[in-house]
Amino acid sequence: MASLNRIVMQRSTRKWLAELDLAAMDAAEISGKFGRRFEFRSYERFRYPKHDICKGPVIAPDGTVRKFDIVLANQVWEHLDRPFTATCNVTEMLRPGGYFWLAVPFFIPFHGAPVDCSRWSARGLRNLLEEAGFAPEAIRAEQWGNRRAAMRNLEAEWPPVHDPERDDLTNDPDFPICAWALARVPPDS
Repeated sequence: MASLNRIVMQRSTRKWLAELDLAAMDAAEISGKFGRRFEFRSYERFRYPKHDICKGPVIAPDGTVRKFDIVLANQVWEHLDRPFTATCNVTEMLRPGGYFWLAVPFFIPFHGAPVDCSRWSARGLRNLLEEAGFAPEAIRAEQWGNRRAAMRNLEAEWPPVHDPERDDLTNDPDFPICAWALARVPPDS
């Protein structure tokens, strides 16, 4: 069952990632499992509480920071007490030319897992990524939502299951439901 809140984000993300050579990339995912659907050279998940991205990057047994070509974070950053610190920790984990993709909610119910702290628009994600050191021209950010989808997020059964027959996926910029971004570190960093 696909969540109405994620349909457009997932379509857009698949297009963005199709532009990359995923088969040549080592991927890390912070707490989620969205990345399992893609064909990376390698894929590892680092889940909370065993790994808390707010406390530092993923460390190898020899004490060095683990490096990846892409780090994914799907619906995780809203749960972090220190999202800026976590974003800086992700940048440490990226190889030169590496990517950070994240998706977050904007208008959905509070959902502590274990906590619920933040909401971002596409502009907010862009600001967070710029402050963490990504160049503005190396960031793509989008958001999606509309009034009807926003109303469906108030229904008792949540998250709302996408119904292609009745759910309008037209974007209304005044009612964002979710936002997502892909940022790249310079190839020569």
